[in-house]
Amino acid sequence: QVQLVESGGGLVQPGGPLRLSCAASGSISSINAMGWDRQAPGKQRELVASITRGGSTNYADSVKGRFTISRDNAKNTVYLQMNSLKPEDTAVYYCNADGRPSPVRPFTRYWGQGTQVTVSS
Repeated sequence: QVQLVESGGGLVQPGGPLRLSCAASGSISSINAMGWDRQAPGKQRELVASITRGGSTNYADSVKGRFTISRDNAKNTVYLQMNSLKPEDTAVYYCNADGRPSPVRPFTRYWGQGTQVTVSS
C-alpha cells in the first residue's frame, strides 16, 4: 500500500516562513490529487490546499496569498510553502494523496500521520 511521510513541521515565529514536505512511498502505481488539511485543538479539520496531478490548485480563503502548494511528480512528493504565518495557523497538518498500488485497483485516499506546526513568539 501507499505510505505518506510528512516533514518540516516545528516552531516558528509569527510572520515567518515554514515549508512542509510529504513523500509518498511503498507500492505505488500512480497518484492523482494531493493536498493538505489541518486541525487545531477544539476545531474541526479543514482543507488547507490541494493540487491535481496537472498542477491545478485550490486553497482555503484563510491562507490564500500566504501559502503555496506544489508537487514533484517524479518524487511523489507534495510541498506546502507557508509564509506570513499567524498564530491561528497553529495546528496539526495532515498530508493526503489519492493513489493506487496497481492499475487494476481503485484509487484510495491515503493520509499521513500529521506534523505539528506551532506559530508563537
